[in-house]
Amino acid sequence: MSLVRHTIRAALVAAAALAMAMPAARAQNATATDVPPIDLPGIKAYAPARDAGPQALRSGRLTLKASLVQGSDPIPRGMTWRVFLTTTGDDGRLPLVASAQGGDASFDLAPGAYLVHAAFGRAGATKRVTIKPGETRAETVVLDAGGLKLNATLSGGVRIPPQKLKFSIYDVHEDVNGEHALIIPDVKPGTVVRLNAGTYHIVSTYGAVNAVIRSDIRVEAGKLTEAVVEHRAAQLTLKLVRDHGGEAIADTSWAVMTEAGDIVRENVGAFASMVLAEGNYVIVAKNRDHIYQRDFTVVAGKNQDVEVLAD
Repeated sequence: MSLVRHTIRAALVAAAALAMAMPAARAQNATATDVPPIDLPGIKAYAPARDAGPQALRSGRLTLKASLVQGSDPIPRGMTWRVFLTTTGDDGRLPLVASAQGGDASFDLAPGAYLVHAAFGRAGATKRVTIKPGETRAETVVLDAGGLKLNATLSGGVRIPPQKLKFSIYDVHEDVNGEHALIIPDVKPGTVVRLNAGTYHIVSTYGAVNAVIRSDIRVEAGKLTEAVVEHRAAQLTLKLVRDHGGEAIADTSWAVMTEAGDIVRENVGAFASMVLAEGNYVIVAKNRDHIYQRDFTVVAGKNQDVEVLAD
């Protein structure tokens, strides 16, 4: 039995060797007329040529996180990420390569240098990152930022209606003209604004005339700073009457002036409502070519109707 197996195995090996040798033999014996010519296209027609350094084409992965201060927990939401090239384009701007919103972010980027900008509200920071071929890289951007919550009251802690109150946030430094650069306008009271740590010039406006309070407030990194300013002002309603407690006369033009004669506010109507800072004023009412006036003192926190007699 072992002899038969050996014989069969030898025969199979010989047959395999013969089969492998036959194509070569036929190719050697074939003439030019035996085999038609074959026009093979170049390899480049089917696949792009690879660079001499194949790793140069391999992208890297960049994973980004942000924190308010060094060592604090990552910010879970509200982030805006932007990735720029480091050289300007034809328009003079840095080309935006990728962007994302949320908390953490991951980008697949070609090898090279990038500028990563992280924004959290009005707080932001920029970091330069270099990606190598095939690299997986994780970066944490420290914003060095905090929150600012603003509100205001009248004298004695009297609440101001939110719809009559607004804040504007400015750079604390003045320019050559003595002006502060505006950062955020029309901030509603009670709103948390995210800012980089530092000192800011805050302008609180009650009403739409001259009740304005200015203050410098410092925002601490990693903390919520709550600031309440006090307005020394009052809301007045002006009316022209023939007798005390009488009906307001329609079609009346109003002018409110300082004691020095500077016009503070002008209005038209039977009732003229406005918020004025505390102080002394001259109220002038004009109706049918008749002019009436009255001196008046605004007391902080004392809202009232002011009658001007048409006598």
